[in-house]
Amino acid sequence: MGVFVFVVVIVCVFGGVHYYLWRRLVRDVSARGSRYRRVGTGLAVLLPVLAVAAQLVGRSGLPFTVQRIIAWPGYLWFAVLVYLLLTLLALEPLRPLARRLLRRRDGARSGEAQEAVPAVAPERVTVPEGAGRDGGEHPPATPPAPASAATPDPAPPPAPPSRRLFVARAAAATAGVVAAGTVGYGTYSVLGIGPRLKRVTVPLAKLPRGAHGYRIAVVSDIHLGPILGRAHTQRIVDVINRVNADAVAIVGDLVDGSVADLGADAEPLAGLRSRDGAYFVTGNHEYYTGHREWVEYVRELGVRPLENERLELPAFDLAGVNDVAGEDYGDGPDFAAALKDRDPKRASVLLAHQPVLIHEAVEHGVDLQLSGHTHGGQMWPGTYLAALANPTLAGLDRYKDTQLYVTRGAGTWGPPVRVGAEPDITVVELAASA
Repeated sequence: MGVFVFVVVIVCVFGGVHYYLWRRLVRDVSARGSRYRRVGTGLAVLLPVLAVAAQLVGRSGLPFTVQRIIAWPGYLWFAVLVYLLLTLLALEPLRPLARRLLRRRDGARSGEAQEAVPAVAPERVTVPEGAGRDGGEHPPATPPAPASAATPDPAPPPAPPSRRLFVARAAAATAGVVAAGTVGYGTYSVLGIGPRLKRVTVPLAKLPRGAHGYRIAVVSDIHLGPILGRAHTQRIVDVINRVNADAVAIVGDLVDGSVADLGADAEPLAGLRSRDGAYFVTGNHEYYTGHREWVEYVRELGVRPLENERLELPAFDLAGVNDVAGEDYGDGPDFAAALKDRDPKRASVLLAHQPVLIHEAVEHGVDLQLSGHTHGGQMWPGTYLAALANPTLAGLDRYKDTQLYVTRGAGTWGPPVRVGAEPDITVVELAASA
């Protein structure tokens, strides 16, 4: 019952938003029966259907090519929808003000036009002396011009649009430009520029001096799927290989699809190079698309999964826990298993997809947790919502004696758009105490 109520609420909100957009972008700016009105109304029905279909198509079993065809317009419309809505809502208080200013301007122009019209003096007619109403002499009358010589009245100029219509069209055009520009920039940030390389130094009190400067390339939320594919993976691998890291950590949400559909897109991961190898922990999205198959597949690519387990590297312990979403599949995080028999005098680094696991990491004496999941909010103003849902949105933070670093991730979920949360790959450099 609760799920049904939730779905009904979401449908009502989504439908209400699109009705509002239809009013502001279609009905208020066009005439009834016009081509613009017909096309706009059709799109107001089609685009929300595509947006919903894009969310559901991954689990529909449809051919992957069909999924791609639906995903592109559906997800991009969702991004455009967000910024159209925000811009139109921001302009709402300005509409009556703009109409009032236009009314004053038109009134001022009307007054100036009336003052500019010169007064016409009455024509004086001189009657000759001796002329009278009794048939006397009269000045000759001017014969009327022939009808064929009469000058036709010029056609009246078309009436300008009303103030309300002018303001509505100006607001619609502004919202369209802002939304298109924002989404265009956000899409180029992902598909054009790609993930930025960041560097952060993290001091660890227990790290041996000989391991000072140890570098871990951290990447998360690659999100291979209907939109991001093999070229996206290859670019990430190229960036990581250029830094010559000591180890590579893939911190969950590698894929949004099955091995059958995306296995070839993930193949470039076999080319990752680092001194101590590449490691992987599951994210919540792996559990939506067959996590067991993906764990075994990345192993075949030469990337070692850490499933609630620990590995002793020469300078510190590297551990990994499964994602929280695995609890619904009997495969959730197990800190006791991952950290059992650990020497507490050795530094420990934990890979955990979601930052919310930091509190358990603190209880188990972990020195550093590396996470992703948040995307940094991905699209402003979603950054504020993501900040409320996570203890740390992005960057380095400290919780008692445990430090937490959260990467914004290298890909996107849903729209291939990032605004105010650029994608990144981070080189975490460990520093020994002075």
